[in-house]
Amino acid sequence: MSMPSGAALRRVASFAAALVLGWFCLLIASCVSRVEPDVVVWHSYRGAEASAIQHVVDSFHQLHPDILVEVVPIPYQAYSSKLASAIPRGNGPDVFLFAQERIGAWSASGLIQPVGQDVNDNLLAEIAPPMLEACTWEGELWGLPVAFKNVALFYNRTALSELGGSPPTNTGEMIGLARRFNDPAAGRFGLVYQISDFYFHAPWIFGFGGALVGDDGLPRLSGEELSASLDFVNSLQNDWSLLPRDSGYNVVKDRFATGNALFVIQGPWFLGELTGVDFGVVPLPVVSETGLPARPLLTVESAFLSGHTLPGRRADALAVMEYLAGYDASVLRAVEGRQNPANTRALQDPRVALDPELSPFAQAGLQGVAMPNHPAMQVIWEPANRILEQTLRGDRPRQEILDDAARDLAIALTPPPPPTSPMPWVLLMGALLLSFAVWSVIRARRVGLVARMVEQKWAYLYIAPAAIASGLLIFVPFFTGAAISFFAHENGEFTFVGLSNFVRILTSSDFGFWEPRSFWFTLAVTVLWTLLNVTLHVCIGLALALLLRDPWVRLRGAYRVLLIVPWAVPNYITALIWKSLFNFNFGAINHLLGVFGVPAVDWFSQFSTAFTANLVTNTWLGFPFMMVVSLGALQAIPRDLEDAAEVDGASKWQRFRHITFPLLKPALIPAIVLGSVWTFNMFNIIYLVSEGGPDSSTDILITEAYRWAFQRQEQYGYAAAYGVLIFGVLLLYTRLTTPKKSAEDA
Repeated sequence: MSMPSGAALRRVASFAAALVLGWFCLLIASCVSRVEPDVVVWHSYRGAEASAIQHVVDSFHQLHPDILVEVVPIPYQAYSSKLASAIPRGNGPDVFLFAQERIGAWSASGLIQPVGQDVNDNLLAEIAPPMLEACTWEGELWGLPVAFKNVALFYNRTALSELGGSPPTNTGEMIGLARRFNDPAAGRFGLVYQISDFYFHAPWIFGFGGALVGDDGLPRLSGEELSASLDFVNSLQNDWSLLPRDSGYNVVKDRFATGNALFVIQGPWFLGELTGVDFGVVPLPVVSETGLPARPLLTVESAFLSGHTLPGRRADALAVMEYLAGYDASVLRAVEGRQNPANTRALQDPRVALDPELSPFAQAGLQGVAMPNHPAMQVIWEPANRILEQTLRGDRPRQEILDDAARDLAIALTPPPPPTSPMPWVLLMGALLLSFAVWSVIRARRVGLVARMVEQKWAYLYIAPAAIASGLLIFVPFFTGAAISFFAHENGEFTFVGLSNFVRILTSSDFGFWEPRSFWFTLAVTVLWTLLNVTLHVCIGLALALLLRDPWVRLRGAYRVLLIVPWAVPNYITALIWKSLFNFNFGAINHLLGVFGVPAVDWFSQFSTAFTANLVTNTWLGFPFMMVVSLGALQAIPRDLEDAAEVDGASKWQRFRHITFPLLKPALIPAIVLGSVWTFNMFNIIYLVSEGGPDSSTDILITEAYRWAFQRQEQYGYAAAYGVLIFGVLLLYTRLTTPKKSAEDA
């Protein structure tokens, strides 16, 4: 390779110097213009709630002009993970707003500081005692309650008036009115709520006298009260058909907004969805069988003092927290942000107490049950939701369902493996790296790599930025994740456990080998999922490509554009659309089956139909890629070869088999390998369409790893071990499917 001329090098050097100087000037300008805030506040609110928080901070600035507060909105989906990653490293907020349910875990990991001894006693006297209790852990107050959220009963005022009824005070009245309104054949239902979400079921448990925690403070899913609540919802859906199946949030919203639901159970966040609907809100009714109110779970939005807030900023941060929890800010957030304040003086303000939308939620919330803040409570939701799903399906005895839930809780609460010394592993890794370095030097000398690098130094210099970027963006995260697989995570701390995570996964110590959620069952489902998807992608894509290359097909260009659309639309949007199409009561697919006299299918109630729903969705997404690849390869095949074969009497199948397909293989094989890797890790479709159900049977390896990391007590090391195994399976697959070089190619 020839060396660049001196003039070219000078131009490159001048351009690089100007670029560096420009970035340096921008950096200096940004540092000079930016004023460091005294207090940084994070929140995850949107819309009116976010606007209200900003107005509260503006009011605070007027009273405290010497304290500069910066408000930073964070997307809710990433909020907790950003807190967990930023605060331990001395970054992130000084104050943040979040629900109180993670206090136990956050206090143990140092993400928050106790505040009770430093808060004004007069302010504490204004806050409702249940709210203060919700923010207390091990005798310490860890946050200042600012607002609370809970569910209540919405009713269609017009429909209720036509029935001649009034808002129900007990479940007997509610069911009686709902049954009079109910007409499933016409799409009308007396009661609609997210029936398979345990958050919405918890009020019935409390109404039957049950609890979610035992005497030891740990979550529990047992008892006659739980069984009675399950019988109650089973009657609502299966005996009286008052509840539609697959009642997700969008179904609830659609039924109520169109006048096709008499009652819905939702929270204050639902108010913004009801433009043009004549509705009322009342607290949840008393359970007629027990005479106890259906007490909703209470989420207490609180202001927390970050664990990294330095003593010099602590006073200013506490001043902001006290203002957020005070009377003036609470009224402003209630009026503008539609949040019920935890401040009792603000709750008694006429602007809040007489609000027809907020006051019912306040009445229900003040008798609600605060979300337990024990660290173990994070693991209750998955087995609890599974109890609801299996109860409503009615395909298993009740005691088996509850026993499996108790086992799932025990598995999720299993303590991490005992720590082991990392020294043998460090020595082994050092020996391996040294051996690799020696081998690399010997091989480099054997092939003359050093001389070639010196000879082509400019080429290597040009690709150095890309190589460095690839190393930082690909290899560093990969090796970091692989290293985490040798650790166990608990309360923010990582301990080295060696191969314990891999042994636990590969021996399937928690579940049976061929039971859902075991590695081997999930691997089998993943392989089946990948094989069927890629087969359909290739067959459909290739068939369409062969059809669209024929000159007799008119409007070929338009067809090609239309057939690429499924691939162009973001896959999570496609997944949500297809999920709604498979809805039992309102999905277009069941309506289409009904036209031909086929009974409606409960698609997500058994493995075969749920897997089929996932497969159809991903086939829709994947065939356009194979079609585009096949079309491009077909354009390079001379038509003379096929014409000559046709003249010789070869049939269409013979021409395809002996001429077209062999010439397509060099383009198709890499596309198949790439499509297999994509499909093997197709998280969105599984997570959004079937949600892994029923009973985690349609989960694939990547969704199972996600659940271990974020739904089962943050077992990051265990999830990372899953990731390493996924990489190993795909590496083996690509090695087996990569064509070997022939002697001539070598």
